[in-house]
Parts: sequence; structure tokens; C-alpha cells
Amino acid sequence: MIIDEKYMYRCLQLALNGRGYVSPNPMVGAVVVHNDKIIGEGFHREYGKAHAEVNAIASVKDKSLLKESTIYVSLEPCAHHGKTPPCAQLIIESRIPRVVIACLDPYPAVAGRGVKMLQDAGVEVSIGILEQEALNLNKEFFTAQTKDRPYIYLKWAQTRDGFIDKVRCDGEKPEPTPISNEFSRILVHKKRSEVPSIMIGTNTAIKDNPSLTTRYWYGKNPIRIVLDRQGRIPLDYTVFDGNVETIVFTERESVSAIKNVTFVSVLFNENLLYNIFSILKRRKITSVLVEGGRELLQTLIDKQLWDEALIEISGIRFGDGVKAPVITGHTIKECDWGTSRQVHICLSNYKII
Repeated sequence: MIIDEKYMYRCLQLALNGRGYVSPNPMVGAVVVHNDKIIGEGFHREYGKAHAEVNAIASVKDKSLLKESTIYVSLEPCAHHGKTPPCAQLIIESRIPRVVIACLDPYPAVAGRGVKMLQDAGVEVSIGILEQEALNLNKEFFTAQTKDRPYIYLKWAQTRDGFIDKVRCDGEKPEPTPISNEFSRILVHKKRSEVPSIMIGTNTAIKDNPSLTTRYWYGKNPIRIVLDRQGRIPLDYTVFDGNVETIVFTERESVSAIKNVTFVSVLFNENLLYNIFSILKRRKITSVLVEGGRELLQTLIDKQLWDEALIEISGIRFGDGVKAPVITGHTIKECDWGTSRQVHICLSNYKII
């Protein structure tokens, strides 16, 4: 392993500490190295707070060493004034002579400007160290910037014989049909804590009355995204409890004011999902975890409007019910969990286009 790769791997490790807290910003790690020794490191901890480079430089005890050091950063340093000052300017003012960058930032306010600012100041810049690993790390951020939509995860649990729900009877209590085991539920809630939003359709809301929160994992609750064209979901259901920020897409012209719930009027036509994802992108939501139901999931699959799918296949059988979506893609991995297994697939084989 070459020296630059060694320290860039450390940047990527540090960056992961910001998962679930920095969105819509990317996860970024930075390491300051002097004479093959790390003298400072940091990561972007929270949206709106100091960037990785700032934290790494601040952690260096002997600032006189900076003029003889290299700073490694997993993403191009910013060159604009946003919620924080430009990191490229801080590097220049710190007199750090060399910067190693994993990948460029496609955000229009940066997009090579950070590198140019550094080079114009006489700083030596190397680009492309562990580039693909860095792109994969922030695939949600890069998708939002290059495709003008959030990164879309699909998730469902299905029985061994291919059903995601049982046959429901009139008057039956609205609650989720048990398919997942306890371990897989924990992993699902972990995933919820890592994404900024979670989406369901009308039928899932009515049949399951879900809370869509992270009850089995530590972390923030995602914003709830609900599709309710005709306002069929009862107002006393959990998605309207006001405990979690909720966005409801509907065709209704007038709706009741509910605490922490925003109603957005859209046309439920063939462009519905494209329009919704465009609206979410403008709201700085960089990824969506879609948890059903079958109609919504299959529509996204058919339109190739998805990026990754997490599918749990349980050992139980229903014999009849709602059939699971049909999907094809690149298998990333398969995990056996005793009585069930998870299949993780993606549409684009993790390549950022």
C-alpha cells in the first residue's frame, strides 16, 4: 500500500462518523501528516458545523508543523462561503504546502474551484487517491448533485413463497404483517437512522399504521414522506402525530393544519414520482428509503427510478397474499440470518455516472 492510500483510507474511516448527521452535506474526513506521522485529524460532524479540514487543522497541537505537512481530504475542499468559511482558504492561510484529495466535488459552488484556489496559491495538489471508494462513500450526495434527485433505496421483507403481505380482512386492526425477525428489524432501524427520509404509499399507511421511526436503533428519525392522493389516511393515525417531521403529497386543495406536517399539492400523473423527488431534492433531502407497498415499489422498479434494494427473504410461508415486487439488478451481497436471508442489490453497480 502506498503512503497516500494509507492516509486516505483513514480519511474515509473518519468520514463515516458523520453518517446520519451531515446530510445534505457529504461525509468528509481529513488527516494532517508530518514526516509520516498523523498530527491531526477530523471529520464533518454535523450539518452547518465545521468541515473536516477545519477540525483536522484545529486538532494539530503544534501549528508550526503545518508548513511542512500534507493534508489528506476525502473530498475537494470548498471554495465558497456557505454556512462555514472556505476550507481551501484555511489551508492556504495555514501554509500547508501539499493537499491530497480523493475526488472532486460536483456541487456547482465548488466543482474544481477549491483545487484552483489552492493551485493559484502555490499549493501542490494531488487528486484521485482512492477516488472510487470516495465516490461510493457519498453516493447519495453525488446522485443528488448529478441526477437532480435523491438516492433511492428500496426495502421490503417477503416470505419464502414470495408474498409481502397476507390477505387482509375488513375491520382488521391496522398493523404490520410480521415477516421480519428481530435482528433484521434492528438493521432496518439502523438504516432509517442513516437516511434523511422514508417513504410509503397510501395503502401501507392505512393497513399498517406505521410510525416509521428508529425505535430499535440510536439516531435521528427520518422525515416521513407519505403519498395520499385523496386524503384517505385517518387523521388520528401515527403519521399525523406531530412527533416527526412529515411531508404528505396529495391532490386535495384544502387540508387541516397539523403540527409538524406539511401538505404538498401535486398532480398524481405519470410524472408524479419524478416531480416528488425533484421537490425533495430542492428541500435538500439527498436520499429516500422506500418501504412500500407493492404498487409504489414496483412502479419505481419499472421506471428504473431506484439505486439500491434491500430485500429480506423470510423462512415463513403465506400461501396467498400480496405478491412481492419483481426486480433485477447487480447483486452486492447475500447474508444468511438463520431462518431468513438478505439480498442486497443495486441498479448501477455502484458506479457514479
